[in-house]
Amino acid sequence: MRGFDYALKRIALAAITLFVVVSMNFLLFRVLPGDAVTNLGRDARLSAAAQRDLRAEFGLDRSLAGQYVAYLGQLAHGNLGISYQSRRPVRDELWDDLTNTVPLVALATLFSIVLGIATGVVAAWRRRTWLDYGPVTAALVFYAMPVAWLGMVLLLASRGSLPAGGMYDDFATHATALDRWRDAARHMILPGLTLALGLFGQFTIITRSAMLETISEDYVLMGRAKGLTNARIVTRHVLPNALLPVTTLIALSLGFIVGGAILVETVFSWPGIGQAVYRALSERDYPILQGAFLVLATSVIVCNLLADLLYLKLDPRTTT
Repeated sequence: MRGFDYALKRIALAAITLFVVVSMNFLLFRVLPGDAVTNLGRDARLSAAAQRDLRAEFGLDRSLAGQYVAYLGQLAHGNLGISYQSRRPVRDELWDDLTNTVPLVALATLFSIVLGIATGVVAAWRRRTWLDYGPVTAALVFYAMPVAWLGMVLLLASRGSLPAGGMYDDFATHATALDRWRDAARHMILPGLTLALGLFGQFTIITRSAMLETISEDYVLMGRAKGLTNARIVTRHVLPNALLPVTTLIALSLGFIVGGAILVETVFSWPGIGQAVYRALSERDYPILQGAFLVLATSVIVCNLLADLLYLKLDPRTTT
């Protein structure tokens, strides 16, 4: 019963947070100076009457409260608005971009989690040896590097051996789907490696700290006294109990790495949600920006909620 109450409270809190995010997401782009029609108004061929018609078409002639009510109503029906530039639904625009971003982010995150946990476990178990100092130093160095700068370094280091930008090369009409998949995988190497290296350091540091705290517990000493092997002590006793802070970090990373992908996608011209945000900022395409930021914020909220619910499974004492 306590577990059900705990889950219900977390879900309600996530719903309230999402509502606040939606409201702030709406207001944020209304307090900025200018809009898409302002940019178009710089064209001398666009008359004042045409500008008024455009504002009415986009709903910009309403009061702020009227725009807010209309925005919530459309959002309740899954409508994120219409792009000012492409005149396509924002939902369709972002869906195309997300299908390119999600594989890149997923592979980079998986690689960083595996590498970070593995190096953190080794560093903690071989504390104060070169197996500790080496991974921790590398983790701190990569964690301190701005991902955009790291991407440019890897781009220069590859010396043209890997694709430098885009998602596909130009193909002839006879190219197969397998050819395009292989080409996309090659284009994904540099941006994916950039994201992974920029992220794995925090997994190494957190895993090492959690492991060191758990190793000092009495049940670990008991396991050693019983003659258990080091591998069994780590995998069956130490690591499962050290996963709580790592679980939180994984949930946060899954949400925030999409934001980090904005810079990486810009460097490598990857046609994902990062590129969409970059274009929308320069064009003041508010519906695209609102939709993209809503997707990013929702991913963080949902991942945090999943982490809270997973806590309940990993440690039932969470409800007390």
